[in-house]
Amino acid sequence: MAVTLDQPVADFSALATGGQAVSLAALKGRKVVLYFYPKDNTPGCTTQGQGFRDAYAAFQAAGAEVFGVSRDGIKSHENFKAKQGFPFALISDPDETLCQLFGVIKLKKLYGKEYLGVDRSTFLIDEQGVLRREWRGVKVPGHVDEVLAAAQQL
Repeated sequence: MAVTLDQPVADFSALATGGQAVSLAALKGRKVVLYFYPKDNTPGCTTQGQGFRDAYAAFQAAGAEVFGVSRDGIKSHENFKAKQGFPFALISDPDETLCQLFGVIKLKKLYGKEYLGVDRSTFLIDEQGVLRREWRGVKVPGHVDEVLAAAQQL
């Protein structure tokens, strides 16, 4: 069952960089930004992550924690995070638990071949664990600014 706007998000626990387990329950009292992206070290995903990195202090000032989520493994995430200097954790979702919860797996086409992939999407969860905003089919330019403005207004 995918998340619904203005409804509580089911608690989850997932492994992230730095050996930490991230759970929604442990983040109560903080806003949470989850951005889903297709693959570590690809051009669009790198640009997107850099945008969140560069605005991280502003997200923190707005009381928001930022997490990147993809199906890549922890080792890939650790390398991507270190290479790009990301100050936030990257969540590994190889079994697509979070991808399914947020409904971000969709049929995509590349070079005429169809496959199931991650639809670049971002979700803003309030301090009580309620989904307040969602952006699906995200285009990278200007996106981080839009998410930051929403977090600041929440």
